[in-house]
Amino acid sequence: MDRTILTKSDFPDVDRKQWLELVARSLGKDTDYGSLSHRSDDGIGIEPLYERAEGARPLPRLDPNASWALVQRMDDPDPARAAAQAKEDLAQGATGLSLIFAGAPNAFGYGLPASPEGLRDALADVPLRNVHLRIDVHPNSRASIDWLVQVLRDRRADPARLSLSFGVDPASLFAGTGRLRMSIEALEASMPQSLAGFFALALPGILLEADGRVFHNAGATEAQELGIMLASAVSHLRMFEEARQPLVYAAPHIGFALSVDQDQFQSMAKIRALRKLWARMLEACSIDPMPVAIHAETSYRMMTARDPETNILRTTIAAFAAATGGADSISVVPHTITHGLPDAFARRLARNTQLILEKECRLEFVADPAAGSGGIEALTDGLCEKAWEEFRRIEAEGGVLRSLAAGHIQKRVASARMERLGKVREGEHKIVGTTVYTMDRERPVTTLAAERQPMPRDGAVACDPLPASRLDEGFGETE
Repeated sequence: MDRTILTKSDFPDVDRKQWLELVARSLGKDTDYGSLSHRSDDGIGIEPLYERAEGARPLPRLDPNASWALVQRMDDPDPARAAAQAKEDLAQGATGLSLIFAGAPNAFGYGLPASPEGLRDALADVPLRNVHLRIDVHPNSRASIDWLVQVLRDRRADPARLSLSFGVDPASLFAGTGRLRMSIEALEASMPQSLAGFFALALPGILLEADGRVFHNAGATEAQELGIMLASAVSHLRMFEEARQPLVYAAPHIGFALSVDQDQFQSMAKIRALRKLWARMLEACSIDPMPVAIHAETSYRMMTARDPETNILRTTIAAFAAATGGADSISVVPHTITHGLPDAFARRLARNTQLILEKECRLEFVADPAAGSGGIEALTDGLCEKAWEEFRRIEAEGGVLRSLAAGHIQKRVASARMERLGKVREGEHKIVGTTVYTMDRERPVTTLAAERQPMPRDGAVACDPLPASRLDEGFGETE
């Protein structure tokens, strides 16, 4: 590609007056520009037209000169079948694997056997060089990490050739399963010792992760998800401090995981807002802002059971938003997930969605292409303000774990979910293939033979992940 062509293109200027004239002719005599504006679920005003933002600074991914890691989910309860899937994924272009254990908040009913033998068999003969590995831990998160560390040692894997994310987040586990294996006080007392032990292993990558996916899938707004993640990350910093680890060295071992959905601009702005919020938090801790690793997974709550092929469009938009928003790694949930464990074809489509966006669309070519866009910058700043309000609210409630234990976060998330559900029922929000443009006869869906595993329920505080297909409880795509 001749890159100089980008400097030779010339487009005519169109000012706001000309645009308003065109809109007036389109709307007719009763010109109501207000009908072109709307508000997000967080109450952020979204206008139809913005001027270019002045003084905007790019918010690129961790390595702006490299592409994102293309991560495939490993969630098959059959270890041998999971190993075959992983080898196929890596051979056909994937650059990362997400090890999802049964019982993890984002397992969606399946997952690898929660045992060292199950993990060893699932990774048997799977090449582990230059691969990004992340864990979706089951409630005994320490055991999950120990199993992976042992597998890496047995395989004599070179840590320098791996990118790791252990995905430990007590808040998401507590919210997603209702489980807290010990009291909050005991957890806060024991974690520093565990952290010190992990630092002694000198393993690279992310140790603690602020995971917002379980809250998103339960119905949280974008700002709620961001505020909860920020509160979780701050609790991680406190744990590092208790472990007597200098925060400037500990901060790079904290990462984030969030959901992206079919609302392209909201998803792009959410990733960018997270980078700004974390930079602000580091400054408050007297730490120079540094890049942070962000993992994005396409939303489970937007997936429909009716006309599941429309999920391919939803996940494509979500993956596009994650890539252009600057995610460091992306995982696409296969389109048949609401029907059962996805088969090879559904997994291939999920993988190829990213490959096309990267290899053919070259979305990694520009670092933060949204920088300077008036609309995206305004939405990014709006999300930062709303998320900071949620973060301060959680801190006033005693921090993320105590807020969850008291049910405060769940109440706010449930309220947002019910409000959105009301808009679906009233027809204000539409779900293609489910509430509009429904098919007379559904096409058969092929999935793998696997028994869906119920989520553990050891407490009454869990946030349930709800796909869009369950209209009596959840919600779906907004048009």
